[in-house]
Amino acid sequence: MPIAPARIAAFDILLRVEQTGAFASELLHSSGYSQLTSADHGLATELVMGVLRWRSLLDQKLATASSLAIDKLDLEVFTALRLAAYQLQFLQRVPGHAAVNDSVELVKRARKRSAAAFVNAVSRKLGPTSDSNQTPLQMKTETAEELSSRLAHPFWLVDRWVRESGLESARKICTYNQELPQAAIRLDANSTEAELRADGVELGPGRLLSGARRVVAGNISKTRAFRGGKIAIQDEASQLVALLVGKGKNILDCCAAPGGKTRIMAAQNPHSAVLALELHPQRAALLRKLVPATNVNVTTADARDFAVTKAFDRVLADVPCSGTGTLSRNPEIKWRLIPEDLSDLQARQLEILRSAMKHVAPRGRLIYSTCSLEREENSEVMEKALAENSGFRLCNSQEELERLKAQGELVWSDLDSMISGPYLRTLPGVHPCDGFFAALLERR
Repeated sequence: MPIAPARIAAFDILLRVEQTGAFASELLHSSGYSQLTSADHGLATELVMGVLRWRSLLDQKLATASSLAIDKLDLEVFTALRLAAYQLQFLQRVPGHAAVNDSVELVKRARKRSAAAFVNAVSRKLGPTSDSNQTPLQMKTETAEELSSRLAHPFWLVDRWVRESGLESARKICTYNQELPQAAIRLDANSTEAELRADGVELGPGRLLSGARRVVAGNISKTRAFRGGKIAIQDEASQLVALLVGKGKNILDCCAAPGGKTRIMAAQNPHSAVLALELHPQRAALLRKLVPATNVNVTTADARDFAVTKAFDRVLADVPCSGTGTLSRNPEIKWRLIPEDLSDLQARQLEILRSAMKHVAPRGRLIYSTCSLEREENSEVMEKALAENSGFRLCNSQEELERLKAQGELVWSDLDSMISGPYLRTLPGVHPCDGFFAALLERR
């Protein structure tokens, strides 16, 4: 029998994620898989994201069932086994024989025919994740080690979060990361909402922001509004960072792609000039397409050595980071990242921030942000930059949140939970969004 198209797509995507460092979400929405039916695309997404979210737990089960050391298996064989394990343990609606048979056929398709009997034998030994009626998300955890093992996160990350935010917050972060987050959008016009409803998309109110909407049902990426560039999928915490920029006549966006924050800043400042920098030409071209506002000038440039004569009264430095605040959407990050990466990222972030500070006008403001939970990329970067440059003062982010609350833009009631010292900080699971950090600097 032929292999289900969804399993072929999932197998190929998981291989590319491992072999090339690609991101699963980008591959799933690439043109190569646009011909899948909605049902097949939904199952492929479930399989890919499920394997990546629960990888270490699946590997524990496979190690028990296998007579061979699993870390010595060919990647194609390992991937087929992970797919079988995920379906057998987590997807009760999927017939077990279909999951096993297709994994066997996948290794044959990958020219690993000699491993077919092994995959069949190991897959048939696999049982549910737990003998109890509880899912891993429901099981009680008392230590960082238990959190790491049961909720499939690297111990070094979980241990950091426990020490930084406490066991309960770390548990909420890990739990949030293991579930599919609702997509969020920002509406530019009321007419777009009606157009989306006509295309079968059901929207709910934003949980952080009045201008945001949550996608309750339907496929937003298939709508005319999405394809026409009228809306973009953007987490509410990311939207909030853009709103913190506020009003300015001249605005600089140092690391603009993919353009969600640029788009919001342009809409909030329709009569202002927004200069959006992007290092990579391909991403700059995509940015131009996704941000059609006429007051935005997209320039291909490196923010670390960008030279311009004028100063800006608002500067956003949303810097490249580890992305540990986005693991619900990008679970592969947690298996790639190592502690040593954080110091390398910090060095790059400091370079961008130092350059951005040079472009701020007197009394102008700079917003530094990341989608990371790690102090090396957040508070430590700010401390080092301010120690080098006494021409800036650190503003209290709570004042800006209160401003947005008074304006009716921010609807989240517990502002104190979003503040860590002078900084904005959202935590997945504690807040209904990705984990973001933001700091506000004002030039003296």
